[in-house]
Amino acid sequence: MRLQLPGRVISFPRRPLVMGIVNVNDDSFSGDGSLDFSETLAMAKRQIETGADVIDIGAESARTNRAAISVSEEIRRFSGFLERWEEMWRSAKPRDEEQIWPPVLSANTWRSAVIEEILKTGQIELINDMSALPDGENARLCAAAGVSLLIMHSVGEPKIPQLHRQWEDVMGSMERFFEEKIALAEAAGLSRDALVLDPGIDFAKQRDDNLTVFRELDRLGKLGRPILVPVSRKTVIGEVLDLPEPVSRDAGTVACLSSAMMRGASIFRVHNVAAAWESVKIMNRLLLG
Repeated sequence: MRLQLPGRVISFPRRPLVMGIVNVNDDSFSGDGSLDFSETLAMAKRQIETGADVIDIGAESARTNRAAISVSEEIRRFSGFLERWEEMWRSAKPRDEEQIWPPVLSANTWRSAVIEEILKTGQIELINDMSALPDGENARLCAAAGVSLLIMHSVGEPKIPQLHRQWEDVMGSMERFFEEKIALAEAAGLSRDALVLDPGIDFAKQRDDNLTVFRELDRLGKLGRPILVPVSRKTVIGEVLDLPEPVSRDAGTVACLSSAMMRGASIFRVHNVAAAWESVKIMNRLLLG
């Protein structure tokens, strides 16, 4: 299996990738965002040097209890980070020889106007789209720029809560969803090799739905694409462990990461990169011998 990025290819199977989360905003659910570009760039550098293969920058919180920011403000926040991205990563050092280098830069956004503008910089290799791909426009933009696209499973518009969504067969629905969205992306001109799939933990899913996704994640392997699991400090972990504060959920995050790795996950999106890198490295050694 291949993931085609601009100018390079990541081949799987290999040690799963660790994606570090950098929030260029002040209302991250985990409380670790900042509007100070020096702070967010320093955060990205720390994550790279503790093992991040991918840095996922987001300018707008995905929290549904926060109003959307304007397109112009989202672009401004991305631009301030992107202006110093190359200078920053060139001053960093990889943690080991298996780390993807230079690190992949991912942009967590979904509005086409924002995507079109930030792709002009030529620095972004992956669009992390939480919109559930309602049409082919974002796939078309990625195809035109030669970048990869992450498709997340959800329903409804982003930032609209889906707290009462019920699933009779969450995995069967997810399989059909991804088959349809892959076909939509390909029809828009994007190669299948440029797609990453995300089961959307906590998005339009309740606790038992999320637990089912973790238990049956290997069912998505038949789609032949890298599976990214946004495992970090999720609400489902807090519900099971009765931990209302996201920052206290790192041990539960590692448990879910290990479970997902055993079921074929290829990428993990996390806040605590050091803990995830150590978990992935030891799990990889245990599984491969």
